[in-house]
Amino acid sequence: MAGRRSSLGFLGMFGRSDDLRQLDAALRGADLHPALVPEGVKLTIVNLMKDHWPEEPPQAYPRVANLFSYCIAGPETFERAQGPQQRLDAERRIGAALETGDDLDAQIVLMALHAKLINAEVVERFGLGAD
Repeated sequence: MAGRRSSLGFLGMFGRSDDLRQLDAALRGADLHPALVPEGVKLTIVNLMKDHWPEEPPQAYPRVANLFSYCIAGPETFERAQGPQQRLDAERRIGAALETGDDLDAQIVLMALHAKLINAEVVERFGLGAD
């Protein structure tokens, strides 16, 4: 079976792949404009999702986008946009990811850190560092 492929499009001739369009919509829903996220980062996110879910469920996009948005926006900005329950959920997920170290959430946080997109307050709050 052939794997799903992601496509950025080319000179307006070929459209963006469905997975990137779904991620863009989920990022907007998480109060993070997709234009603020480099295309390479978005491709990495959808590829991580494909590794984690070979037949990705559509509800996965908002969940991934919320965690990524928290990493970028920081706790206060994220809470203003999404509410205190969503903030607590994102913080719980990051805490759990730090303990397991190799799940999808950990990979999303690490990618935000390596891409230098992560909020400094998130780095400080969770003692993150890239070695």
